[in-house]
Amino acid sequence: MLYRNRPARLYEEVVQHEKTFDVAIVPGKDFHGKWDSVMKGRILWADFLYKKGIIKNIIFSGGAVYSPYCEARIMGLYAEKLGIPAAHIFYETQAEHSTENIYYSYEIARKQGFKTIALVTDPFQSYLTRRFTRNRFASPIQHIPFMVDTLKQMDGIDFEIDPAPAYVTGFKSIVERESRIRRLRGTLGAFIPWENRRGRKATRL
Repeated sequence: MLYRNRPARLYEEVVQHEKTFDVAIVPGKDFHGKWDSVMKGRILWADFLYKKGIIKNIIFSGGAVYSPYCEARIMGLYAEKLGIPAAHIFYETQAEHSTENIYYSYEIARKQGFKTIALVTDPFQSYLTRRFTRNRFASPIQHIPFMVDTLKQMDGIDFEIDPAPAYVTGFKSIVERESRIRRLRGTLGAFIPWENRRGRKATRL
């Protein structure tokens, strides 16, 4: 099953081979006053992996797309309240689509000198982006989607944050700014500036 078998297999692979990662990319999710189950799952799973020593740093990714709150900043506020040190949290605030989350976060990872990279998200998004992360980047990106059964054990974790630091003035929803077709094209990576890499996509080393 997509939601259980694949995440369990990928996590077991990481554990068995004692893999660790310099940084994890955690894509954002829109915020409407409280984290929803998807955002909560991504953050709690990143916290779990960080405290296990599997990931050493986190890049939260996402701008203010569907609500006037920067997704990356909101997730960072939750992560800090969970005890992840601010020094180990980085922010990518340009992305508006999942493919852009990965591309722009990878650029930050590269500039920071991080060599080993994981994608930490929900099983569905991980599955949809598996081809995008394959053979496009100089450093491989290891998928570690969250395991639903493990997160069920964390159901009792819930708290509120002050979202004010993540508020973006002059916000306009992507639904108002872009047509449905353009948003679909963005989801498929149509607007990623590969030309910044001298007009070609990177390949694995």
